[in-house]
Amino acid sequence: MAKLVTISLLALVSLLLGCAISGTPPKGKHLSPTECRDLAALRSNPHPTFGEHQSELAALRKAGYNPSPWFDDPYYPDDLQAAQRLVEYWFQTECS
Repeated sequence: MAKLVTISLLALVSLLLGCAISGTPPKGKHLSPTECRDLAALRSNPHPTFGEHQSELAALRKAGYNPSPWFDDPYYPDDLQAAQRLVEYWFQTECS
């Protein structure tokens, strides 16, 4: 389990560094229209719905974040923050 988390984290870090170094974003759409709508609602709604939170979690998982079911993730909060930055980048570039 820890090995899988390490590999996933390394893949995410490589992706983020690759984008930062090359200056070219990853190709293709990453966020669905529903995720775009719900992420926008999370930013403006003081009382988000359960569905909006679920969309945010789905987007974070697409970005490589895997919440540990055992609450012992040695990379927390760094892995969550890296996924949040990637989702924010996708939101800024893909959601109008």
